[in-house]
Amino acid sequence: MIETPANPNDFARRLLRRLKGRRRPEAEDGLGISEPGTISPFWVIVQKEFGDHMRSWRFGILIGIIALACIGSIYAAVTALKDGVKTQDTDTSFLFLQMFTASDGTLPAFSTFVSFLGPLMGIALGFDAINSERGKGTLSRLLSQPIYRDDFIRAKFTASLLLIAVVLFALGLLVMGLGLFTIGYPPTPEEVLRVVLFLLVGVIYVGFWLNLSMLLSIRFRQAATSALSGIALWIFFSVFYGMIASMIDKATMPPETSALDILLRHADRMLLLNRLSPAYLFSETTGTLLTPGIRSLGPLTTEQVVGAIASPLPLGQSLLLCWPQLVGLLAATMICFGLSYALFMRQEVRSRS
Repeated sequence: MIETPANPNDFARRLLRRLKGRRRPEAEDGLGISEPGTISPFWVIVQKEFGDHMRSWRFGILIGIIALACIGSIYAAVTALKDGVKTQDTDTSFLFLQMFTASDGTLPAFSTFVSFLGPLMGIALGFDAINSERGKGTLSRLLSQPIYRDDFIRAKFTASLLLIAVVLFALGLLVMGLGLFTIGYPPTPEEVLRVVLFLLVGVIYVGFWLNLSMLLSIRFRQAATSALSGIALWIFFSVFYGMIASMIDKATMPPETSALDILLRHADRMLLLNRLSPAYLFSETTGTLLTPGIRSLGPLTTEQVVGAIASPLPLGQSLLLCWPQLVGLLAATMICFGLSYALFMRQEVRSRS
């Protein structure tokens, strides 16, 4: 929980009071067994966690930073589009999508801000999800009530993921509204679908970092340790991993006079190495969805380029092109959640004396 009262029993009392208040009179029989009229404790915990996140100072500060960064990226995109249209350097097809990818050079684009600051939101919502409950002594009291362990951890994840979805879709709709108001160019149905898919991919990407931070919260008993570990992994994949991959590329680069198949094998190996980073997978997926002109995500030979028609891909073909990257992000998110679930279910929870 974000803000737990000083008395560890308060949360358990509030949760039980809410469960009793939402139970219908005919929900239990004489043996105290719940019937279909009972509200599940899972959804009660989800609502409680969602409300705690919304009322916390941590979430307010983080949303303020992300909102200011996104507004700045919108201003940079609008400036770049206006300058490009005046000089006739900007392609007017899919102009609305360029609100999410264009920049005048002063600030990154909106998709870049989501890629960089989105993980920070996931880490902030999950780094103390479990160890703070254990440290305050509320975890053992909660689990001593008629609440299953899997309901508890699934509710923690669901509440945070719902909040992430609300924030990202709100920011995405803000960009669309400001773009429509500023450039006066309405989006086509395909552009709207591409933006919605981009926001869904953003939710999956931030959900990966949320699951990773929850895993660290279960593994480490101190919230500071899990927070520093999550931020260290975020900085590593966002900044240093690309540098390391570039160094490996330069060190293993074959001579330019090598055969074409050798050069292609090296390019494929380096592409596979880069795709081990979730940030790289997210950039490839969003780039394909928001830039219909991208026709390939790997190296192309001259024979493959000759005869190709230079036209944007339809939405279905763009989805097929980035489908492996999207499956990779989903797999990484599910693996992190599975590890968190298994580790939490096997941990011993003791009450504080």
